Amino acid sequence: MKTPIKGIRRASAVIVTASAVFAGGALTTPAHAAALPKPSIAAKGGYVMNNGTGKTLYTKAADTRRSTGSTTKIMTAKVVLSQSNLNLDSKVKIEKAYSDYIVRNTASSARLIVGDKVTVRQLLYGLMLPSGCDAAYALADKFGKGSTRSARVKSFIGKMNAQARSLGMTNTHFDSFDGIGNGSNYSTPRDLTKLASSAMKSSTFRTVVKTKSTKQKVTTKSGGYRYMSWSNTNNLLGSYSGAIGVKTGSGPQAKYCLVFAATRNGKTVIGTVLTSTSSDARTKDAKKLMDYGFKK
Repeated sequence: MKTPIKGIRRASAVIVTASAVFAGGALTTPAHAAALPKPSIAAKGGYVMNNGTGKTLYTKAADTRRSTGSTTKIMTAKVVLSQSNLNLDSKVKIEKAYSDYIVRNTASSARLIVGDKVTVRQLLYGLMLPSGCDAAYALADKFGKGSTRSARVKSFIGKMNAQARSLGMTNTHFDSFDGIGNGSNYSTPRDLTKLASSAMKSSTFRTVVKTKSTKQKVTTKSGGYRYMSWSNTNNLLGSYSGAIGVKTGSGPQAKYCLVFAATRNGKTVIGTVLTSTSSDARTKDAKKLMDYGFKK
C-alpha cells in the first residue's frame, strides 16, 4: 500500500507545481499587457477611441471643457450635411458681409470673392481645408432660418447645439458657426471625438477631410469662372500612414487643437487633442496617441 501513496503524493506535487506555474503565468500576463507606457503629450486635454467599437483607448482631462477653435467647424459641416433634401451642387452667392467678417476678426479665410457663386460642396472644402470662416458664414447664412442674416445665423447655431444634444455631447456648447467664440463656445476631447465619429459616417465629409488640396472652378459675378485652390491645414495627411482626417483648430484661448483619425489594417482610431502648445506639438501629440491607440 506504501507505493501507491508515494505515487499519489508525487502526482499531487506535480499538479501543485504545474498549477503554481500556470497561476504565475496568469498573473504576469495582464501586468505585461499593461506595460505599454501611456504617452506624454503637450496638450492639456486628449482622448482616443477605437472608432469601430467605441472603446476608450486614452484619456487626459477628457471631460474638461475648453475652447475649441476651428474644430467647431466639424459641427458646422455636420449640420449642413444633415439637412433634408440637401443639394450639394446648389449655388450660394458670396456676400460682402462674409468678407467684412474676415477682415474684422482677422480670421482664417477661403479667400472667397464677393459676388461669386460657389456650390455648397465647394463651400465645405473651403470650410474644412483652409478653415475658411467666410465659408462657415456663407453656410450658416444659407442653412439657417429667418428673414435677416443675424436671425439665420442664430438659427444655424441653434441647430449646432441641437445636434450636440442629440449626440450626447453633454459638455459642449456653441455660440459661433466657426469657433470664433463669444464667451460660451466650448467642448471636450471626448465630446469632439464623439462628434467626429458621427460626422465621419457621411461619405461626403470623409472625402472632404481626407483631401490634402483641391482646385475648384467657381462662377464669377459676370458669369465667367475662376479657380480657387485650397490646401488642408491638417499636416497628418501625407505624413502619418493611414491618416484620414479630420480638423485643426487654434485661437487665443484654444491655443492649438486637432481632431484626428487614421485607419490601419481595418482598425480606425479617432481622437482629439485640445490646448496644445504649437502647431507642431499638436501634430506630434496626435501621432503619439494614434500610435498608442493602434497598439492597444
